[in-house]
Amino acid sequence: MNVASDPKSIPQGAQLASDANQLAVPPTATGILTVDLDAIIANWRRLDKTAVPAECAAVVKADGYGCGAAQVSRALAGAGCKTFFVANVEEARAVREAVPSATIYALSGFFQNTGDSYAKFDCQPVIGDLNELAEWDVFCRRSGWSGGAAIHIDTGMNRLGLTVNEAQGIIPRINAGDHGITLVMSHLVAAEQLNNPINAKQLTTFREIASLFTGVPASLANSSGIFLGPQFQFDLVRPGAALYGVNPTPEADNPMRPVVDLKARIVQIRNIDRGETVGYGGTWTARRPTRLAVVSVGYADGYFRAAGSNDGTRGADVVVAGKRCPIAGRISMDLIAVDITELDKNAVRRGHMATLIGEGITVDETAHHFGTIGYEVLTSLGPRYARIYKGGNPTEEAPPPPADSGSTPT
Repeated sequence: MNVASDPKSIPQGAQLASDANQLAVPPTATGILTVDLDAIIANWRRLDKTAVPAECAAVVKADGYGCGAAQVSRALAGAGCKTFFVANVEEARAVREAVPSATIYALSGFFQNTGDSYAKFDCQPVIGDLNELAEWDVFCRRSGWSGGAAIHIDTGMNRLGLTVNEAQGIIPRINAGDHGITLVMSHLVAAEQLNNPINAKQLTTFREIASLFTGVPASLANSSGIFLGPQFQFDLVRPGAALYGVNPTPEADNPMRPVVDLKARIVQIRNIDRGETVGYGGTWTARRPTRLAVVSVGYADGYFRAAGSNDGTRGADVVVAGKRCPIAGRISMDLIAVDITELDKNAVRRGHMATLIGEGITVDETAHHFGTIGYEVLTSLGPRYARIYKGGNPTEEAPPPPADSGSTPT
């Protein structure tokens, strides 16, 4: 559910009370995901500046890492981003409609029956197999399409990509001209680990093979790879998660601004006695008379079951009335219980919002409690949240980030 942030567009009665942060959402919404487009723009500009003179593209696959591919692409294009990466040609549709002038690459490769769609959306496949290359050539000859394609070379990931020997085999094609290859690229295995020796090994391999693709721009660095140094940046860098606030340098403070704020409605407040249990399995026991807030979010919304607590382990925190409060018991499909005993009794009531991400709780901290990485947190955020987009005007300078970003390594 997308919700406009212009107050004039809000139906009468849809404005929440001020103590629920005055968010403009339908009164029926039980969860609110706010995406700060100004922060995304600021993060892209930070990465763009770090990568100069390389071009800074943007990875907007998985619906812009759960933040909205169309909205994110439009905002970044306004800030100067020209090249976008998606997973497949279907994802290219949203970007093409949002940014008609964009250069779009689809990372998952080319299949024989997808050519017409690539041409329709003017999307360039990232080819990582000789069979794909042959099928793409056949399509281009038959259709007359000349949209171009990228070549993906595997330098150590062992996932997608031509082997180095296979890449060397197509060099005569490059030297012959009119080859239709617009980019040569590879992908780093452990860029977030500054001292991992595989980074240097991949760099050497890619530099050697890319140098044979005369006149073709080269790309190696993802979000973390940008911070490995200029030698990794080549002609184009491809940040993804860092745009959305995930820490690309987990061995240091997060240089990115937080992007998402996630809230869910408190649907009930209840009191339990000492010794009573909470949630499935009765794994959490009240050690004192306890006041609970039951919040309308659960693993069906992408709030992972692993974040719950039991008598021996503290789970994730939730911010209620400006203070961190611990989750009590297991996460259910649609609900969590939060221990709000320490709050003043008048501080919170049914209908207020609790903050799950934001107010000092970062995506990376949430990922730690989920037992995963920030990428999975963002891309798992469910469709039941009302979505609000803030900012997105690239002509206005975004305010500086807070002094303490609250980053937590994944």
